[in-house]
Amino acid sequence: MFTGIIETLAKVEHIEREQSNVHFTFSSSITPELKVDQSVAHNGVCLTVVKIHNEHYTVTAIDETLQKTNLGNLHVGDFVNLERCMAANGRFDGHIVQGHVDETGTVTSFIDNDGSWTYTISYHNTSHNVTVEKGSVTINGTSLTVVNSQEHSFSVCIIPYTYENTIFKTLKIGDTVNLEFDIVGKYVAKMLGK
Repeated sequence: MFTGIIETLAKVEHIEREQSNVHFTFSSSITPELKVDQSVAHNGVCLTVVKIHNEHYTVTAIDETLQKTNLGNLHVGDFVNLERCMAANGRFDGHIVQGHVDETGTVTSFIDNDGSWTYTISYHNTSHNVTVEKGSVTINGTSLTVVNSQEHSFSVCIIPYTYENTIFKTLKIGDTVNLEFDIVGKYVAKMLGK
């Protein structure tokens, strides 16, 4: 389980394909604190550390993950948002994030509000996922509050700290982002037959 509070960024150092799997090797300031078998969210995707060598660590994404997330778009030199799983004795600062991406979305609008930034994200019109005003959503692993909830789109506002310390500062209109919708909302929508 995660909280959506990004700890740091990780840089893609190497990408290796093996059958339908992709092994991503990253470098990060928290690599020395990681261990093999540990779950780490990369742009909101829960992946298992399978190898550590000096300042680099490797995770494996299977085809299912590559098809449903933006990880398949990564290139050497790209950065991802990084969060280790929540410590049982820690504060719960974000919201409940499973690290299971529901679908990808597209950045359709970016507004500089002179001190904050508003991003509008659209998602598949065949999707049964929903957002609600002031509800929670996770974009590339970052826990955020929904503003301007619409049918198959929503907006979020980004404060300067989040902008500077996540990959939001690199997002452009047309970019693909990973979306994990609020877990309570998903269960309510399923129970109501939405």
